[in-house]
Amino acid sequence: MFKWFETILWNSRLAMIVAVFASMAVAMGAFYLATIDMVEVFQHLTHYTDTHGEHRTKLREEVVSGIIEVIDGYLLAATMIIFALGLYELFINKIEAATESEHAENILLIRSLDDLKDRLAKMILLMLAIKFFEQAGRMNFQSPLDLLYLAFGVILVAGSIVLTHIGHGHKHDEHGKDAHGAEPAPTEKKELVAS
Repeated sequence: MFKWFETILWNSRLAMIVAVFASMAVAMGAFYLATIDMVEVFQHLTHYTDTHGEHRTKLREEVVSGIIEVIDGYLLAATMIIFALGLYELFINKIEAATESEHAENILLIRSLDDLKDRLAKMILLMLAIKFFEQAGRMNFQSPLDLLYLAFGVILVAGSIVLTHIGHGHKHDEHGKDAHGAEPAPTEKKELVAS
C-alpha cells in the first residue's frame, strides 16, 4: 500500500547530489584561493634578498603567515573533497573508480556518518591547529606571562591531536574490525612439536 511512498522516500536521498556538487565547487574555490596566495608568497620571496634589517623581518613574517594561509586553504579544499566523496558514497552510490585505486583506502572507506564525521573532525582539528600557530606567530610577547599562555596553548593543541590518534587506534567495532573495516593483525601462534 505504501510502496510508492517508500520508493519516493528512498529516492529522496538523491537530493544529496546538490550537496556533493556544492561541496566540490567550494573545494575548487578554496583550491583557487590557496593557489593565488601561493603565487603572492613567491612574489614576496623574490624581494627577500633586496631587503635588510627591519624590512626583511617584516617581509619574513608576511611570507611565513602567507605559507600558513596556503596550507590552511589547501586543507580546507581537501576537507571539502572528502566531505563530497563521503556524501556521495553514503547517499548515492559506491564510486567504482575508487575500488580500483590503491589510494582510495586513505581517502574513503566511509561506511557511516560517524566515519565521515570522524574524518572531517580530524581535518578541522588540523586546520584549527594551523590557525592557532598562525595567530601565535603574530603575537607581541611583552611579558613572561604571554610566553606561558603560548606554551599552555601549544600543550592543549598537541594534547588534542594526541587524543584523536589514541582514540582512532583503539576504536574497534563489534566485529573486531578497526574504524576503517580492516581486520586486526593476526597474532602468531607457535606450535610445539613433540620431539
